Amino acid sequence: MDGIRKLKPMNNQYKTVEDSRVEIKQLMLPSNANFSGKIHGGHILALMDQVAFTVASKHSACYCVTAAVERVEFLNPIEVGELVSMKAQVNYVGNTSMIVGIRVEAEDIKTGKTKHCNSSYFTMVAKEVGGQPHKVPGLVIKDRDGIRRFLRAAKQVEFTTNKRHEFHEHQDEDFQSEEYLEALKQYNVKMEL
Repeated sequence: MDGIRKLKPMNNQYKTVEDSRVEIKQLMLPSNANFSGKIHGGHILALMDQVAFTVASKHSACYCVTAAVERVEFLNPIEVGELVSMKAQVNYVGNTSMIVGIRVEAEDIKTGKTKHCNSSYFTMVAKEVGGQPHKVPGLVIKDRDGIRRFLRAAKQVEFTTNKRHEFHEHQDEDFQSEEYLEALKQYNVKMEL
């Protein structure tokens, strides 16, 4: 992840959210169901990854890979026979990364009733043919909702960077667990050190 910083896209190139926005719809089949008869979460995640790839590739005009997925929370189950709709767009751009927001809804095709099933955020990284990170165009924000989405994603990037810095550097023998023992008391954990 490349953090939060002022971007200078190549050739002053910027794209709007609309330039790469995607919506797909797919009927959920019995072959997509888990043992309880609901649509398998893994199937939905695979579709979301495809949509995120499509949006990021459209924005960057190159191949993209998934770097991270933030908070996949299944709010409502999806039933066999429902029509799933995934709406996705670029919410944030860094130098080589993009955060794609995806909203998943399911529609009962008999009644027309829809339900929000989940929202998630995929961090995608643009790659050149040789596998090196590729600079992505900036993002044109046209409304208050775009500002909210961009700043929410920017805060998440900042949080992730800080968390990685705090814990990643201490994963070896240098990690001082004693510094965190007091904080652990508020959790459902039993320490047997």
